[in-house]
Amino acid sequence: MGTVMLGIGTSPGLKRLVKSKLGTLASGQARKKTWGKDSYDEAIAELSKLLSEQSNLEGVAAAKIKQITADLETVGSKGFNPDERIQTGFNHFKKEKYEKNPDLYGQLAKGQSPKFMVFACSDSRVCPSHVLNFQPGEAFMVRNIASMVPPYDQKKYTGVGAAIEYAVLHLKLDGHWWRQRDIYSSGMPHTVENIVVIGHSCCGGIKGLMSIPDDGTTASDFIEDWVKICSSAKSKEAVNVSLGNLLTYPFVRDSVVKKSLALKGAHYDFVHGSFELWDLDFKISPTSAA
Repeated sequence: MGTVMLGIGTSPGLKRLVKSKLGTLASGQARKKTWGKDSYDEAIAELSKLLSEQSNLEGVAAAKIKQITADLETVGSKGFNPDERIQTGFNHFKKEKYEKNPDLYGQLAKGQSPKFMVFACSDSRVCPSHVLNFQPGEAFMVRNIASMVPPYDQKKYTGVGAAIEYAVLHLKLDGHWWRQRDIYSSGMPHTVENIVVIGHSCCGGIKGLMSIPDDGTTASDFIEDWVKICSSAKSKEAVNVSLGNLLTYPFVRDSVVKKSLALKGAHYDFVHGSFELWDLDFKISPTSAA
């Protein structure tokens, strides 16, 4: 809280009294984490009482104390407003980015041609656009617990499978997925040329994976079943398991063989501010015709 200035030209005794009450209130906000609500309200009540008891306060001083009391009550009672935070964030984006880059957003209105598909963790500390400075239109994103890629399965984890299929086969046609056979058989280039799986330090999902007991018992409805996707791995190795799982998708495997798509692993250490990127040599051959 900033310093409060009072232009009170009155007796030293009154100044000390006012200063004491204001000092109690001024420290109230900083101490509110340790104070109970009642203590904070009591401080407000004390200053209000001062106004009523000291009837000989000069008019200007009384008015200023009253205004400060009201301001402190507002600050003290105001909590986090999610709607305001979202609106403020959008206003900043629109003013600082959208309105300053009309060409970029005009082009994006016509379609997208991202060169990257990125698998990243849902962890709030590791946003890929922030860490890698991706601009709108550069990366097709999938975020989930521990940035895992499940193996190909048309009945399980279909949300991830749909995202991979869309990125590898359909983005070139701006989502006209019914033309899959046309693009898949014609050898047309895919817009997504790289799939990057990014792990990170202090990952709760990997920690959960490591803590699953040997008997397989679980304590959650979804989390442990999900992270078991990489049950054969630890830490960074989970990224490589996900890269291997990507090759179980026929259209991904064929694109890698044709060298129109590259798979990359990465690890972001936000504790030390480092980023590691690697390729894996899978030594795969084209899929044999049945």
